[in-house]
Amino acid sequence: MHMDIWSDNRVVLTLDAGGTNFVFSAIKSGSEIIEPIRKPSNADQLELCLKTIIDGFKEVKNLINEKPVAISFAFPGPADYRRGIIGDLPNLPAFRGGVALGPMLEEHFNIPVFINNDGDLFAYGEALGGILPEINKRLLEANSPKQYSNLVGITLGTGFGGGIVQNGNLFIGDNSIATEVWLTSSRLFPERFAEEGISTRAIQREFLQNATKEYSDELMPKDIYDIAMDSNNSDQKAALTAFDMFGRCIGDSLANLLTLTDGIAVIGGGLTGAHDLYIPAVMNEINGQYHTAQGETQNRLVQKVYNIDNEAEFQEFIKDRSRKITIPGTDKSLKYDPEPRLAICSSKLGASKAIGIGAYAYALKEISCQ
Repeated sequence: MHMDIWSDNRVVLTLDAGGTNFVFSAIKSGSEIIEPIRKPSNADQLELCLKTIIDGFKEVKNLINEKPVAISFAFPGPADYRRGIIGDLPNLPAFRGGVALGPMLEEHFNIPVFINNDGDLFAYGEALGGILPEINKRLLEANSPKQYSNLVGITLGTGFGGGIVQNGNLFIGDNSIATEVWLTSSRLFPERFAEEGISTRAIQREFLQNATKEYSDELMPKDIYDIAMDSNNSDQKAALTAFDMFGRCIGDSLANLLTLTDGIAVIGGGLTGAHDLYIPAVMNEINGQYHTAQGETQNRLVQKVYNIDNEAEFQEFIKDRSRKITIPGTDKSLKYDPEPRLAICSSKLGASKAIGIGAYAYALKEISCQ
């Protein structure tokens, strides 16, 4: 599916919903058209929280001169996203027992309302307005015959999120909870789920276990990154080890996702700032090997995966490795490229912007299908 969100003049109201703050905005042609409005979420008082959401969208609506065609935003799960019903949220305790947030907003504003998971919308934004079209554009410019239409997006921060896009369609699942990557298993810590190795707390825990000095429990990944970059700090090795383990866990989860999706992988979220410290371990894990029971080696993935944040690797990724093969029994030949390959990169948009673009694109696509 090809959707040109940059030339679409329709306006969609959006919301970035966190446990502490709600950020309201409006998007037109893939870009914000107002200065976002911030409000405290009032997460522990349902009536006040719902009033805050209505008031926030009212304020945005009053700032724009055009009639919005939809409301579309990310909201934490568990939720029945298709029906706009929010479930029992750990970060928004007032939403206990199920709250029909989408239908309430539709009644109030009389326009369609679409709610999704932030990991899903991050992936959707990158697929329609971010890294996927950018890669395909560069492949065309290099006269490569290859184009990509599938993408897996993961977000690294307080937790571990993700989303899958197949040929322009967001994969949501039958219960609206597809791609709950945080609950997948871990090869490195089989007794734990993936998020225990891929999160802020994972970096903190691994560092504090190996550090020789005493540190506050409030120490953040940015502080640990600074230690890792300081060759004079006696705990540099502990910091480097923490990011290496973090990268190995990401690589393990991504390898499983790429086995299923066979598409481009994009990484976003607050922890991507430490990309240079964890990406070598990610790539080693993904392009590593398994062993059979007889001790023979087997590549972890069928595809070769390139880290295209590195320009030299991008040039290898786009290189045409085709050769001519003859069609048996004829004098005809055709081109065949024997290397299936994929790419991994960091988000250039940033998670917040990608989520906004994803929310915008999702609303326009759903309206067009109605």
